[in-house]
Amino acid sequence: MVAAVALAAALAVSAAAGRFPLWLRAAPGGAGRPSATAGAGTSAQATGQPAPGPEPSGSPALTLPQLAGQRVIYSYGGLRPPAALLRLISHGEAGGVIFFSQNVSSDKQIARVIAELDQANASPLNPVRAPLLLMTDQEGGLVRRVPGAPLLSERQIAESADPAAQATAAGSGAAQNLRGLGMNVNLAPVLDVYRQPDDFDDQFQRSYSMNPAVVAELGAGFITAQQGAGVAATAKHFPGLGAAARLQNTDKRPVTLNVPLATIRGVDEMPYRAAIAAGVRLIMVSWAVYPALDPGRPAGLSPAIVGGELRQRLGFTGVTITDALEAGALRAYGAYPNRSLLAAEAGMDLILCSAQNVSEGGQAAAGLEKGYQDGALARPGFLAAVSRVLALRASLGSS
Repeated sequence: MVAAVALAAALAVSAAAGRFPLWLRAAPGGAGRPSATAGAGTSAQATGQPAPGPEPSGSPALTLPQLAGQRVIYSYGGLRPPAALLRLISHGEAGGVIFFSQNVSSDKQIARVIAELDQANASPLNPVRAPLLLMTDQEGGLVRRVPGAPLLSERQIAESADPAAQATAAGSGAAQNLRGLGMNVNLAPVLDVYRQPDDFDDQFQRSYSMNPAVVAELGAGFITAQQGAGVAATAKHFPGLGAAARLQNTDKRPVTLNVPLATIRGVDEMPYRAAIAAGVRLIMVSWAVYPALDPGRPAGLSPAIVGGELRQRLGFTGVTITDALEAGALRAYGAYPNRSLLAAEAGMDLILCSAQNVSEGGQAAAGLEKGYQDGALARPGFLAAVSRVLALRASLGSS
């Protein structure tokens, strides 16, 4: 654990200073996949380009497929991870995996799956000696992918006799539950400030309150408790989906939220300022369009929102993660490789591929590789993103 923390600190310093260890630079001859349409199972070894030996410093170099793979969260269908995913993990070409209820039949079953993933991650062919990012959406209430805590929804927490205590209990309960299964990242809490009863967030009780100060306080309490118990928290969906009406679901269709700039910054972003102050490790950016911030692109594809509003204005230095890459809100932005490229151009670190098909993640990684090769993705920014992801992975325990 000490070594992991030291690595995380070194990577964070390197990213901040614009310097990167030799092992973060694409290895000679490690160009990777021949095209953006190559299959998900392609690896450095499969293309006849084995990962090079250690650099003089003793740190292994990463091939381009490994660099790109660190930025992709994979998913799969059913109760067993497919061989293609295990192969990617064992070759250091995956940053992590997201689990859904369809992947879980019991605590023992998912624990066995995670042990299998961890074993693949420990392969000698994998130069990244850090835990995978193993995540799920365990928000509480109706949105729980695995049995157990937290049982209360965000609205129930806010309506309880002691909301602050209940938010803390939910955060610590989520962490204990997920850690017991072997997971280390929770895609929670939701920090949307809902506007109307039964709207997009409130219909599933996914918002604490219509009061941004309440959302900020309870969200920060959940984050602090969960991360204090060893599971990274994810604040979502920046800059906020609280103004979305009941049917404005970015998973299904494009959504435009015509919220004034003053309201976005004074209401919707208030909980994120509290979350950042609390040290939240990840922030998920929404796929809605916010004309007051960027009239053209969804937030997760917008440099003005990711790089400008979140990074520069609010000062977030942690890991950014997209919402689902397969979302209906992105249907105008082409196939998965192009969506992944645009998200990375905007400043997103992790690409969330949650269609429960390994090929989606492979296509996303291919888009990142192509962008790196042809210069569409500037190398310093690409390596800074990988550095943040590796620092997060290294901080979550020993491999």
